Amino acid sequence: MSVLEMKVPSPGESITEVEIATWLVQDGDYVEKDQPIAEVDSDKATLELPAEQSGVITLKAEEGEVVQVGQVVCLIDMDAPKPEGGAAAPAPEKPKEEPASEPKKEEPKPETKKEEPAASAPKAETAKATSYASQTPSPAAKKILDEKGIQPSQVQGSGRDGRITKEDAVSASVPAMGSAGAGSRAQSTTKLSVLRRKVAARLVSVKNETAMLTTFNEVDMSEIFRIRKQYKEEFAAKHGVGLGFMSFFTKAVTRALKMYPDVNASIDGDFKVNYDFADISIAVSGPKGLMVPVLRNAESMSFRGIEANIKDLATKVRDGKITVDEMTGGTFTITNGGTFGSMMSTPIINPPQSAILGMHNILQRPVAVDGAVVIRPMMYVALSYDHRIIDGKESVGFLVAVKEAIDNPVEFLMEGDEKKALEL
Repeated sequence: MSVLEMKVPSPGESITEVEIATWLVQDGDYVEKDQPIAEVDSDKATLELPAEQSGVITLKAEEGEVVQVGQVVCLIDMDAPKPEGGAAAPAPEKPKEEPASEPKKEEPKPETKKEEPAASAPKAETAKATSYASQTPSPAAKKILDEKGIQPSQVQGSGRDGRITKEDAVSASVPAMGSAGAGSRAQSTTKLSVLRRKVAARLVSVKNETAMLTTFNEVDMSEIFRIRKQYKEEFAAKHGVGLGFMSFFTKAVTRALKMYPDVNASIDGDFKVNYDFADISIAVSGPKGLMVPVLRNAESMSFRGIEANIKDLATKVRDGKITVDEMTGGTFTITNGGTFGSMMSTPIINPPQSAILGMHNILQRPVAVDGAVVIRPMMYVALSYDHRIIDGKESVGFLVAVKEAIDNPVEFLMEGDEKKALEL
């Protein structure tokens, strides 16, 4: 018998252990080569584990178990024959269920038993009527209970068959503040995944180990709205992707990073590391939580390139196919809480980066323009930064540079030519 020992592969550099999040097959199933058999959580991503060969699988680890890289998690019997239909379903057990048809021979039994409940039926009806009466207040009692906001189920009736009388309703009291109501008080405990535990630890370390501050501003989205409305159909038809807000903000950020290079830096011990490139991490919400895939050299990308890359990375995140390498090495992060309705927040820095830009929802608000009050689509933006290497002047200047680019994208992001910038 040829048996393959499947070991946990290394999902990336510095990762030594993973957690079996979900087995996608059952013990004894027949699996095909390259078929996904499990989802494993590392401290950076959730990845699929494919079968290395075809055969019958024997699981050697439980869901939720933390296993070391290189540890055997299942066996595959490559000599086992492939069952009819493909899956190793417990087909031999079906004959064992055939005796279940034998009770059909005893058809008279149910008929004789039908007569027995008939004799006891009045008792059941009486019990039902008693139960109904015990939950039903008299008209006068119901009025009093309604005025007090008390449910009949909260009152013990003293009338016939437990019926709630007027006196019961008068003497009933409203539950004290803080006392348990009639709702469920169940609770459940679920173990955090390796990824969620790692994220939690990193967020706490950021709060404890950085001098994090946040500065705010607001941007006028009117021009971006106009550009998208005017060109979105032509842009989508030519490039196969939508023209979203993120490409404008990515272009605005890469421009501002060139103007204020310390915002695009990190701390390494006693040294500051500056980057000549802008690898922008884009926060994307997926089934396993928030992921931050990276746009490499975003400073050299066009609007089309940014939108296409974001679409590709977001699809991988949502399908669980994003790799560790695609989420490693960003120099600055953009997160958009506005997609969930957030009006304002203080985003937390994504270490070892030193700054993060938070976008928020867009609201029609009255603003003063040239001495007149007008209604404009406005968004609050926030920059959280590490004050150890980024001074207030740089942080505020950076956010002002982002604002001016978003307020006037044609001048600052498109070199005065919208169609050329959009490659139309």
